[in-house]
Amino acid sequence: MSRLFLAFLLLTAIPAAQAQAPPRAQDSAFVKANYTKLDRQITMRDGVKLYTVIYVPKDASTATPYPFLMTRTPYSAGPYGESKYRLRGPGPSRELSQEKYIFVYQDVRGRYMSEGQFEEMTPALGAKAVAGQPAPHDESTDTYDTIEWLLKNVPNNNGRVGMMGISYPGFYASAALPNAHPALKAVSPQAPVTDEFIGDDARHKGAFFLLDNFEFTNYFDVPRPKPVANYEPLFKFETKDAYKFFLDLGPIKNANGPKYFNNRARIWNEYQQHETYDAYWQGRNIRTALTGVKPAVLVVGGWFDAEDLYGALNTYKAIEKQNPGTTNRLVMGPWTHGAWARPEWSKFGPLSFGSNTAQTYRETLETPFFNFYLKDKGTFNPAEATVFNTGTNEWKTYPAWPPKAETRTLFFQQTNNLAFTAPTAGQKPNEYLSDPANPVPYTDGIHGERNNEYMIEDQRFVAKRPDVLTFHTEALPDDLTLAGPLTADLWVSTSGTDADFIVKVIDEQPDGTQRLVRAEVMRGRFRNSFSKPEAFKPNQPTEVKYELPDVLHTFAKGHRMMVQVQSTWFPLVDRNPQTFVPIATAEAKDFQKATIKLYHDAGHPSAVRVAVLP
Repeated sequence: MSRLFLAFLLLTAIPAAQAQAPPRAQDSAFVKANYTKLDRQITMRDGVKLYTVIYVPKDASTATPYPFLMTRTPYSAGPYGESKYRLRGPGPSRELSQEKYIFVYQDVRGRYMSEGQFEEMTPALGAKAVAGQPAPHDESTDTYDTIEWLLKNVPNNNGRVGMMGISYPGFYASAALPNAHPALKAVSPQAPVTDEFIGDDARHKGAFFLLDNFEFTNYFDVPRPKPVANYEPLFKFETKDAYKFFLDLGPIKNANGPKYFNNRARIWNEYQQHETYDAYWQGRNIRTALTGVKPAVLVVGGWFDAEDLYGALNTYKAIEKQNPGTTNRLVMGPWTHGAWARPEWSKFGPLSFGSNTAQTYRETLETPFFNFYLKDKGTFNPAEATVFNTGTNEWKTYPAWPPKAETRTLFFQQTNNLAFTAPTAGQKPNEYLSDPANPVPYTDGIHGERNNEYMIEDQRFVAKRPDVLTFHTEALPDDLTLAGPLTADLWVSTSGTDADFIVKVIDEQPDGTQRLVRAEVMRGRFRNSFSKPEAFKPNQPTEVKYELPDVLHTFAKGHRMMVQVQSTWFPLVDRNPQTFVPIATAEAKDFQKATIKLYHDAGHPSAVRVAVLP
C-alpha cells in the first residue's frame, strides 16, 4: 500500500481496515442508527478553528460514559456535514468499532476544512505563551486544545483520550506526546513519519525518493487559499512505465517545468531547496521532542513498509532512550504500509504467513491496548517487543529491541565471496561503471506506480548487470538469525566526485531464488556529515559507513547470505550526477559516468556488520 493509496483511503473516509471490501449502504446506515454525528469547529489558542468530526454512541449515558479515540489527519476528516456518515466504521478498525468509543477525526491546521497555514511536519516548539505576543502553537498544542474542548463539550465522556494514526496521521500521534494533555492516556503512532531526511518518505540518507514524492506531492501539495472539501491534482500524471518516464524527464529540475509542478508546489520546492540536513529538516525530526512522555505508547510498523519502516523503529527507540520508565511497546509485523489495518493479511506476493497476521495484531494487541488504558477493561502486559521473523514466519517476543545479540562482521572477499574472516593483503578491488543514463532499476518489469513487492523481490533480475556487484557466503551449515540493525562499511573510490551506494542483504535459497531482506541507499557526499556534504577525491579509497533498517530474519540451513552493491536504484531514488553539484539544479551535462571500485583487502576491509542471535 503506497502512501498515496493510503491517503486516498483516508481521503474517501473508508477505513483502511475495510478498504478491500465493497461499500455497502447498510454500513453507513448502521453508523447512523447507533451514533450521533457532530461536526464542530474547535478554536485553538491562537484563534484558528480546526474542523472536527465526532461520532458519539447513542447509548452513552452518565452510567456508561465512553472514552475518546482520536485521529488527526491531513487526509480529510470527512464526509462533512452532520447528515453524512462514514461509509464504514465509525472507528479505525472493525474491532474498535465493536468496542464503542467516542470517535474523533480532525483536519489538521491548514488542511481540508480547517483554517490556518499548513506546515510540512510542523516543528515541535515546546514554547510557552508570552504576554502580548501571538500564542505559540504546534501539533502538541493543537492536540491539547482539542482535548480540552472535547472534555468540556461532549457529554458523558469518561475523561480519557486515546490517539492513533497511520503514516502522516502517525506523525500527529507522535507529535501529541510532548507536553501531552493529562487526559491523553494511550497513543499509538503507526508507521509514523519521523525523520524525512534520514530515512522516511522524502529522503533516505540524503538521497531523494523521486517516484513516491513526485506522485504524492502532485495532489497533496496543492495551494489552498481557504478551507476546501476536496483537492484536485496540480497536473494530470499517468504513466505505464515509470522508469522510462523519469529517465525521459531528465534532471530533477525539469519537474518544475510548465507541464508539471511549475513552481506551484511549496513542499516540493522546500524538498529541493534543502538538500542537506539543515534547520529545515532538523526541526522536523520529531524524535528530539519525544521527552517527558507520560501516556502509554504502542508503536507499530511493518517489515515491508516502503514508506516509514525507519519511522516506526526509530520512534520506538527515541521514546525508549529518552523516557526511562514510560510504557512503550513495539510491534513489527510482515506488513506493507498500513497493512495491519486491512481485514486480511496472510500473504504478500510469494510469501505466505500461515495466519491472518493483521487480525491477530488487532485482536491481541491494538484493541486490548486501548481498552485497558481508556476503559480499565481486561489486561495489557505484552512483551516489550512483539516481532515477526520474516525467515521462519513466526511471531517472536523479546524483553528489549534490539534484543541482545552478538555483533559479527561479514567481510567481502576475493572471487565474490562473503565470510566471517577478515580479508588478507593483496586482494584486488571489484569495480563497475555506473552510468546515470542507464541506471539500475529498483524492480523487475514495467510498472507505472511503485511496486511494493520490491522489498521482497527476487534480485536475479539485476544479478547479471555489470554495474551490480554480488557477494555470497557458502551454504550455511546451520540456521542463522539476524536481529536488529545492519551496518554497511564500504571502502570505495570513484572516478567522479560524488556517488550513491545501495547495499542489499539477500536470502539466497537452494532453488536459486534471491529474496531481498533489506536494502538502503546512502548519498556518498553525506558519508561524514548529513549537514556538511563533501566531494570525493577521484580514485582515492574512501570509507562510506551507514546503517540499514533493522531486521528479524532467519537464514535457514542450506541457504546463503548474499550482498549486492550498486550505485543507482531508479526511479525509486533520483539519479546522482556523480559530480559534486547541487542536484536540484543540475544540468544534463552534469550527469557523468563514473568507475566505482569496492576494496576488500587488509587495509580496506569492506564489510557488513550484523547482529546474530544465539
